[in-house]
Amino acid sequence: MKMTRIFSDINGESHFEDIEIPLTDQGDIGFLSDDINVKKLQFRKVSAEYDYDFHHAPQRQYIVLLDGGVEIQTSLGEIRQFQTGEILLVEDISGKGHKTKNLEKKERTSIFIHL
Repeated sequence: MKMTRIFSDINGESHFEDIEIPLTDQGDIGFLSDDINVKKLQFRKVSAEYDYDFHHAPQRQYIVLLDGGVEIQTSLGEIRQFQTGEILLVEDISGKGHKTKNLEKKERTSIFIHL
């Protein structure tokens, strides 16, 4: 399963990294990853005008985009767009952070899974 990681380097700059979570064939129930311990789960909705300047994540977390895409810009200026159904691993809890804005002018919902 592929996802994108956002992290800070030792200089505080944020970066993207494409990662893959290995899945193992479990027969009739499908392919599963190893267990991942989590602390909390939050549901989130943002306004249609959501456009958040540079910030860092409040904690290490997965973000699952439920309905609506998002554009993220790293502190180095790299921009990527993510669509409904994509998963992000956000780990830039210090440093310069990243910018985030909706791709469309509509409310967007997501799930935060705190690690």
